[in-house]
Amino acid sequence: MHKRQFLKSALGLATAATLGLGAASASAQNGGEGGQYIMGTATSGGTFYPVGVALSTLVRVKLEPTHNITVSAISSAGSAENLRLMDDDQAQFGILQALYGAWAWNGEGPVPKAYDNVRSVSMLWQNVEHFVMRSNRLESGTIDDLAQLYGRGFSIGARNSGTEGSGRQILAGLDIDPEQMDLAYLGYGPSADSMQNGNIDGMNIPAGVPASAVTSAFANMGSDIAILDVTAEQLERINGEYPVWSAFEIPAGTYPGQDEAVHTISQPNILVVNADVPDEHVYQITKAMFENLPFLNNIHPATRDMALESALDGLPMPLHPGAARYFQEQGLEIPEHLLEG
Repeated sequence: MHKRQFLKSALGLATAATLGLGAASASAQNGGEGGQYIMGTATSGGTFYPVGVALSTLVRVKLEPTHNITVSAISSAGSAENLRLMDDDQAQFGILQALYGAWAWNGEGPVPKAYDNVRSVSMLWQNVEHFVMRSNRLESGTIDDLAQLYGRGFSIGARNSGTEGSGRQILAGLDIDPEQMDLAYLGYGPSADSMQNGNIDGMNIPAGVPASAVTSAFANMGSDIAILDVTAEQLERINGEYPVWSAFEIPAGTYPGQDEAVHTISQPNILVVNADVPDEHVYQITKAMFENLPFLNNIHPATRDMALESALDGLPMPLHPGAARYFQEQGLEIPEHLLEG
């Protein structure tokens, strides 16, 4: 199947590791031996990093004693850097936005080549788009209001991060030119700080709900800021090239002083792995994830989205055989395009 058709059909205990540990700690290729792995996540203040910590903690508690398998979560710039780390074998696992997975599999967008060695493990949770603006800049209260920030400060995310890449893709679909804004390339926590300090008028925070940076901003700024709505028509424009987003409602009361529901959009976040990681190790990690969901839920609420029935949603590249084996054992019908060979 052509990769473009494939995309359309797919629709505390973490080790404070340095990046240089990746190659040195790559796994033994014999699946009967243990393996020590690195997982790329993103900056603190969002959801990638704490979920990566939750997953690595689970593996350490459940699999290190029995299988000598460990996964250490590291902070990174997000999806784009995770792909580069995996390509260099400085990381063997990574959390990606589905959009970046599609770009990586096809070698499109800001991803300069196809990453043929990357395989899917599972959908993890929905990455909810929080476009936050100062209330005094609003006109319609929808995402089209970002055009009001021309000539003003806007944090699009850390440079070369998945946040920046997906933000630019969304704005392109809406014909909003971020280069006409005074762009800041900040992580989630620094973005919230910059909003509170009056240095920027808007920020791009795609994350699981609730996002700590957004909670912090609302706790300190209240009604002075708002999360922008996305209409059905705007969603259609955003999905014009890569249909990975869907409608998502942030319930009232999710953030301090948020009295009404926000109608925004989300895309899946996915766990990926290098194809050469032994099947048995990926099988055991996948099994541990889905057989210990309450353990994960107690560490971070975003993992409450994880469920067997949604594990295959939005995966943009084939499953690793180890993950496929587990899902087949659980009786999931795996689409042909997610199976290799």
